[in-house]
Amino acid sequence: MKFNLCFLSLAASCFVLFGCSKSESTLSPAVESSSSIVVVPTSSGGTAAVLPSGANSAYATLMYSTWKANAVISMQSEMASYPTLASSFTDVFSTYISASLYPARIRWDMNASAACKINDPAASSDLRRGCTVSEGIGYGMLISLFQGDWDTFNRLWYYNRGYRSAWGSELMPWQTNTFILTLPSDYSSATDADLDIATSLILAYYKTQNADYLTDALKIVSALWTEEVNPANLYLYSGNSPTWTTDLPIVYNPSYFSPVALRLFAEVDKTHDWVSVLAKNYAYMQTIVSKSNGLIPDWTDESGSAVNPPNSKDTYHYWQFFQESVRVPWRLAWDYYWTQDPRAKTILDGMAAFIAAKSGNTPSAIPAVYYSTIAGSSCVSASGKTSTYPCDYDLGASVAPIHFLGAWCLTGMAGYNNYAWMNACTDTFNARTMASAYDYFPQILQMMYSELLNGLFVKPAGLSF
Repeated sequence: MKFNLCFLSLAASCFVLFGCSKSESTLSPAVESSSSIVVVPTSSGGTAAVLPSGANSAYATLMYSTWKANAVISMQSEMASYPTLASSFTDVFSTYISASLYPARIRWDMNASAACKINDPAASSDLRRGCTVSEGIGYGMLISLFQGDWDTFNRLWYYNRGYRSAWGSELMPWQTNTFILTLPSDYSSATDADLDIATSLILAYYKTQNADYLTDALKIVSALWTEEVNPANLYLYSGNSPTWTTDLPIVYNPSYFSPVALRLFAEVDKTHDWVSVLAKNYAYMQTIVSKSNGLIPDWTDESGSAVNPPNSKDTYHYWQFFQESVRVPWRLAWDYYWTQDPRAKTILDGMAAFIAAKSGNTPSAIPAVYYSTIAGSSCVSASGKTSTYPCDYDLGASVAPIHFLGAWCLTGMAGYNNYAWMNACTDTFNARTMASAYDYFPQILQMMYSELLNGLFVKPAGLSF
């Protein structure tokens, strides 16, 4: 399927789109003015959010250079590496290419599969390079936004827009292959990605006053309301396919709840009741915690109990604080940092108390364990063995994985133990470097968490919250 994109022309110092399809609009270069930014107020009294005492923006910037070199792939580099494949790039991005608006993508290190292979003679030793997931585009846009890297931000945005337009939806397919049109058989959206992409565009608008970002964000926000909010209870679906919206029982992913996103939507979209969505989903998170030991499981049913999702072959991790819910502390800490919402504090403080007890209140001694969320669970599976419900899972490693360490640090951002946990944990986190071998998920979260812990999540002026 090809799509009808408008033509671009170079006018003065900006590119202008005209005669546009529904996903296209005028685009001007982003210019961020220092006068449009305000730092969140801080207080030693604990009533307002504070940064860790060892917050070091230079650390986050250094991590960004390392991460970007491994994770961000420009279209030009892929054209040079895979000239045979590059002839298909015009199926999605012809108009962008003709206007020298070259997209970029985030590399996903999925095992070499048919969906991820690069069909080019030059790619025989690089079969794991092909796929990108929409989640990574959302993260990448947020990360580059808070770094002030507008070139990368816009390139990732072009990638997102190209696929949305090509597939005739304002919600991006959850998985794409390089810069070509071929998509997997399951090309439904992933709600967290849609939330993060729209969030980054709204924040870009507030930082630059470039209305093009807001115009595009509102298209995504409207589609989110229609396709990814359950009208019966206002909970966020996990995607827009029947698997997530109508097949029973409906399963939810708590890590997709992004309070900041919903606040921003309420700020710019007055036609939908995002305030109620925020309230309903915070209440749902509180229900989940009330049924657990203070942690959030990967997947839950409508009652807030852990449940195995329909798309999973993993029958022994869904009740744990695992690879999905490891993102919950970041989303809630971000909300608390910008709004000091007491609902976020209650959940964060509970998680901080849990891990402080498990580590002897010593962040450097956090066990390398995926913890069960079942209240009262005490068994720990043997290292390297499949855990049996409701056990924890011991990785048998000397240190916690970097994205789990960062998440545990962020649990202290609402002031647990007068910020002592956050301060000590951030020092431990900042002492770790990024691994030289590319590992998509731990490293993209390491990058994001380092930005929040080290003060780069700067709140733009002009917001009412």
